[in-house]
Amino acid sequence: MNRFRMIAALALIYMVFAILLNSVGTVILQAIVSFGVDKPQASLLELFKDLTIAATSLLVASFLPLLGYRRAMIVALAIVGCACVLMPLYPGFHTTELLFTCIGVSFALTKVAVYSSIGLLTSNKAEHGRLTNTIEGLFMVGVLAGGWIFSAFIDRAAPANPSWLNVYWLLAGMCVLVIVLLAGSRMDESAAHTEKTNSMRGSMMEMLQLFLRPLVYVFLISAFLYVLIEQSFGTWLPTFNNEVLKLPNAMSVQVASILAGTTAIGRLLAGQVLRRVPWYVLLNICVIGMGLLVIVVLPLARNVVARADIDWFNAPVAAYLIPLIGLLMAPIYPVINSVALSSLPKPSHAAMTGLIVIFSALGGTLGSRITAIVFARFDGIHAFYFSLVPMTLLLVSLFLFKRETDREGAAIPAGIRLTAK
Repeated sequence: MNRFRMIAALALIYMVFAILLNSVGTVILQAIVSFGVDKPQASLLELFKDLTIAATSLLVASFLPLLGYRRAMIVALAIVGCACVLMPLYPGFHTTELLFTCIGVSFALTKVAVYSSIGLLTSNKAEHGRLTNTIEGLFMVGVLAGGWIFSAFIDRAAPANPSWLNVYWLLAGMCVLVIVLLAGSRMDESAAHTEKTNSMRGSMMEMLQLFLRPLVYVFLISAFLYVLIEQSFGTWLPTFNNEVLKLPNAMSVQVASILAGTTAIGRLLAGQVLRRVPWYVLLNICVIGMGLLVIVVLPLARNVVARADIDWFNAPVAAYLIPLIGLLMAPIYPVINSVALSSLPKPSHAAMTGLIVIFSALGGTLGSRITAIVFARFDGIHAFYFSLVPMTLLLVSLFLFKRETDREGAAIPAGIRLTAK
């Protein structure tokens, strides 16, 4: 029962942060109209979030076993909950920057704690793979829910109305509820401790020693490239829908949430597909499919004319086709994470997850920034076409990652058949 309660807490905290993290696209759109900032300035919100995630992970990830994973999650929720309260009380772009800074700090603590806790709550690699995919799938459910939650608070008649900031009262309440659940849960964290991880110096050495393994840095490059692609679409799709496809603000956010829905479905289906298809083959099919979808669908977004009577039944077909890229993106991140983590001893999971978070954050920041610049100087269509570059590089990094897993004999979770054949 206590194990189930702890797993439920992990799922809920991940869903809360899914809403907060992936609200950046919606907040960028609303900040432009509510606070009068331009696109490059609004894109700095991604910078405040991701660089803070990277810095926090670098500084505290390897030390987190000393604090305790459950306590770290409670601290993270308390920080972000307080930041949410400030948004409706002191509306403004600087408050929004503070919010995303707090989200970055809190998510860094949370992701390291959640991924490391998965290792403690599972007894073998099959369970590890299944729970990782389930948690990541529920993360995307949170992203999907977040789009509709935020859109419900947007004034359709006057999108610049700051009434949308009232959503943060709801999010602060959710943080409190998860804190209560975590406070009533217990987890044996003794397996996360060794002589090395029981001191700050030893914990830092644990992280640095991971770089001696080629498997690790090839994996980190793959994670970096994937998140660069994901954030390019996830962050800027609401603005793309609004400015390129001429959808109203609230509808732009709602339609963009289809991306989260397709990603959630893709991750839930991935476990079944991977029972029959080798992980390396599947991921290559997904990346190539993503590229083909971009090439085929983006021309349909050209020369869209604004209409006063636009609704779900007469929206441009591209609005529904672009989010399908989520089905193809879905398996990549949880699969490569599970491959890397399950090949390491449990005391190394915190340090390794810290590196994952750092490189993912850097990829997200760079992806969003590049998209913002191309979007501002050219248009959204050119910005999304640019994603073909990291997609090509990801194919190369996956090949190198596969080669290193074969060399090291890294066993992949048998329960979801990730083993390359």
